[in-house]
Formats: sequence, structure tokens, C-alpha cells
Amino acid sequence: MTQTTVYVDGNTLSPQEVAMVADQRAKVAVSDDAWPRIHAARSVVDRIVSTGETVYGINTGFGALVHERISSEDIAQLQLNLIRSHATALGDPMDAESVRAMMLIRLNSLCKGHSGIHPDCINQLVDFLNHGIHPHVPRIGSLGASGDLAPLSHLALAMIGEGKVLKEDAFVDTKDVLLETGLVPVTLSAKDGLSLINGTSQMTAFATLAHQQLQQLLILADLVLSASIDARQCSLTPMRDDIHAARPHPGQRLVAQRLREILQNSPILNDHANCERVQDPYSFRCSPQVHGAVYESFQRLGEMLHVEMNSATDNPLIFPDPSQPGPHEVVSQGNFHGEIVALTCDAMSLALFELGSISERRIDQMLDPARSDLPAFLAKDSGLESGYMIVQYVAGAALAELHGQATPRSAFSTSTSAGQEDHVSMGATAAWNLLLGVKRLAEVIACEALVAFEALEHNTLGSSPHVEGLRMLVRTVSRPFDEDRSTSAELVELAHQFRCGGWLARLEAEYGRLPR
Repeated sequence: MTQTTVYVDGNTLSPQEVAMVADQRAKVAVSDDAWPRIHAARSVVDRIVSTGETVYGINTGFGALVHERISSEDIAQLQLNLIRSHATALGDPMDAESVRAMMLIRLNSLCKGHSGIHPDCINQLVDFLNHGIHPHVPRIGSLGASGDLAPLSHLALAMIGEGKVLKEDAFVDTKDVLLETGLVPVTLSAKDGLSLINGTSQMTAFATLAHQQLQQLLILADLVLSASIDARQCSLTPMRDDIHAARPHPGQRLVAQRLREILQNSPILNDHANCERVQDPYSFRCSPQVHGAVYESFQRLGEMLHVEMNSATDNPLIFPDPSQPGPHEVVSQGNFHGEIVALTCDAMSLALFELGSISERRIDQMLDPARSDLPAFLAKDSGLESGYMIVQYVAGAALAELHGQATPRSAFSTSTSAGQEDHVSMGATAAWNLLLGVKRLAEVIACEALVAFEALEHNTLGSSPHVEGLRMLVRTVSRPFDEDRSTSAELVELAHQFRCGGWLARLEAEYGRLPR
């Protein structure tokens, strides 16, 4: 079967394409449309080197050393020194998926045609992605301004044949893998090193992977919510469209519509349509208002990513002017500053906590016999058995971590490079924090799913097709309660499926696509 190819041009890359390349479902090629822009910007760099003009990033020092003039004989060594000195990151290595996402986003930014990088560097990134060469990149080191300097330097280190790369779950010398693959180290020339490391590629990679997991997790959270509504025999009246038209926030209206479509054919819901219950608890009745607000944060995250991954984020930038060449073609500016990524990821992390919080409250509602009219903690022999009592504890512990992660990472800056770089974004830290938060949220939703579908076992009627379809998938991982048992592995697998599996696609293929 022919593998899909993602064509990068600096302008049209999508989060979905990043995900495809990240998990090796697609190859990469540079669009023919990009090469003229790449060559035009490179010609500006070559002219500056040949004429001896003094231009930052090409023949000067970096950061606070901006006023140090570098001779033409030392320009290549300057780029090597830059990469080697900046490859000082700490912490656990980024996984292959994150490294691939980072490489692709860096490649796409360079293809926009404002970096002046040599085409050999472009081709090396393409070869690394297509041959599955994944540099060793420690995660910690970016301040989110001047780009993700330290992590990206480890990527560049592998491109020049130094450092280590991943091979069969171990890190080995890059030069050996390049030799085996038939590739050669790239030779850096003027501005190449700076173009490779000065950009927002690490933070954008983390944020994009989080976005792609949330794309299905948030809809599955609404499906689990629907199961909880039927398990608790709550009303669908608060989801009426006229109610939400009276307060027409788009996310709120969308979630209400989604819940109506999920539950419209539920026998359980229809059976108690005329019951005497007046009002359900807020965690059910106000779910469109909460889930909808979270969904709007998610949509904002997607909008930001579409712009960021198709932006030129290094410094200086080159704007070729062939009719009037000169120093004005190279502009020092601040597109490397990751504030937009940091603030958007922080807002999304706070939203994840709110979604986890309301989910945990529904778990409490279903496990408490005084409010649920169900056996205490859904045990068969309450007292002798604890049932799912501790599932709520686990959800609460994951929620506590989400609470800590709701603290904004962007609310911190530090002055670096002798005061030249005196305000930074912490964008990489915020994006990594968001990626961790998605994992915690999936665990809370898994806890709600385990409880909701067990509670449904106590109703002789079934729920709607979408909910029953999800019940069947959950039951492939977790059987109904028959006696006390450890459910730890079941919760871990459910959380994984909610983040990374194909469950949503299967459900929508069989029962119909849900509103987006």
C-alpha cells in the first residue's frame, strides 16, 4: 500500500498532518512551490557573506554578543559552535512522536522562505523524517523566547552527525546510524545553525499532539456524560435548543446539540420522560455550559496552532528584495517569542481541570446510594465488598494533579543573556504541561466511564445506540462487576483508548457522526 505523503510549503500544514507524520503514517516532501522562496532567501545570505556586510545572525555573535563581528573565515565555525554550546538540555528524552512533530514543524517554518537556510539543511530534515532517524532531545531547556533553543540544538546536533539518535529503544551514536542509512552529516554555513534552533517548534509540537488527543477525548467525554445521564436517570430537558439559543455561546449550543443527538433514541430516557424529578444536580444539568466552555478553549487552541505551525518564527527574518538589495532585507524582530502558545496552552490546561472536576462530581453522584437509588458504590454485597468506592478516590487524585497543572506556566519569566533577552514566555513548559494534563483528564474520564457503565447494568432498559456502542467497547477492556477486583489496568487501558485509540471513529462509522 502506498504511504501518504505530506507536502510542506510553509503555509498549509495542519495539526492532523503533523499527527500523521509524528506516528509515521505519512512520508514528507517539500512542495515545489516552496523552493523558489527558499532559494531567494538563501541568495540574500550568500550576498551578505560575499560583500562583507555586518548582519546579526550571519556574521555576528548571538544574544548579548551581538556586537562581536565574525570574520568570513570563521562563519561556518560560528554555526558549529552555536549548535554545540546550545545543546545543553536536561531531563528525560522526548519520545519519537514528539521529536518527529518538532522536526516537521521546524521544516515547515523554514520552507516559508524567510529564514535563509541552505537547502541542504531542508533536505536533511526530510531525510531524517523519512528514514525514521530520531535525535536524542532532552525535554527541558527552552524558555519559550529566542525559540526553543536548547532542545532544537540537540536536533541540529544530530543533523551534523554528532550527538545520539534512537535505534531500537536505545540511543546510539548518530554517525553510525547515518552511515548505515547512507546519509552524510550536513555541513553548516552562514545562518544555518541559527535558523535550525531559533523557533517555536518544540512548544508547537507538544501543543499539537495535545490538540490531536483532545479532538477525540472531548467528544468521548460527552459520550461518557451521556452514559452518566442515563445511569442517573437525569432529564434531557436542560439540553433543549431554545434554552441555549437564549444564551448562545457556540460551545454551549454545540454540546447541548451533541447530547440531544446521542440520547435521542434512549429507551431509559424515554421511560422516565414524565417523572416527577424537577431538577438534576449541576454536574448533569449544567454540563453543556461547562463542557461547552471547554470546547471553545479547544477550538481556540486549534486556531492558534494553524497559524503558529505555518509561521516564520526565527530571527532575523529575510525579506528578499532583488530589485533593491541591501541590509533592509534582513530584519531583527521577535517572532520567536512563544507568548501566544503559552497563554493558549495555559487556558486549555485550566479548562481541562474544569472538565475533570465536573466529571468527578458525577462519579460521586452515581456511587452515593442516598442520591442514586443504586447499591452503595455499585457493589453486590455492600460492606463485605467495596465495589467502585476507590475509583472515585483515584479520579480525585488525578484531579488534584490537574489542579496543580491549572496554574499558568506563562506567569513566570526570567531575564537571560546579560539582560538582552529580558522577557520570556515559558511556552514549551506550558505546552508540555498541557500534554500531561490531557493524560490526567483521560484518566478521570475513564473513571467516570467505569462507574457509569456499571451503573447502567442495574437498569433493565438499554441506552441509545451511541452509548450502547461505547458500552460494548468498554466491556472489551472491563467486564461488569461480579466481585471486588483490581481495576487499575482496566482504567489505564480505557484512558489510553480515550486519548489515542480509534474508538470514536468506530462509533461514528456505525452509529453516525456527532456534531462538531
